[in-house]
Amino acid sequence: MAGEERVELKFRVYDGTDIGHSTYVSSTTVATLKETLVAEWPQDKTLIPKSANDVKLIYAGKVLENRNTLVESLIPFGDFPGGVITMHVLVQPPEAMNKTGMLCFPSYLSVN
Repeated sequence: MAGEERVELKFRVYDGTDIGHSTYVSSTTVATLKETLVAEWPQDKTLIPKSANDVKLIYAGKVLENRNTLVESLIPFGDFPGGVITMHVLVQPPEAMNKTGMLCFPSYLSVN
């Protein structure tokens, strides 16, 4: 993919650590990013996604769609302050949904 714009991304997981710091081309899909993260996921974490379907990527307050590329997801390319874009990663295994279809968060994410 010669000549394609590139962007440097890192992914912040629920405990505040960053994973997957790398450079990606503008045509990379969100689904591809998720698959890469699952393959590289640190095994010492409390929550470990089993598949890309267990992962949600959030950028600028929006959950990114699997079918979209980085450029379609409005990720800025080119020179910008800081140079690295941080995306947030939410691990949401299918069993996190209760019978009513509502998301159930683990107890350590509860607000007291």
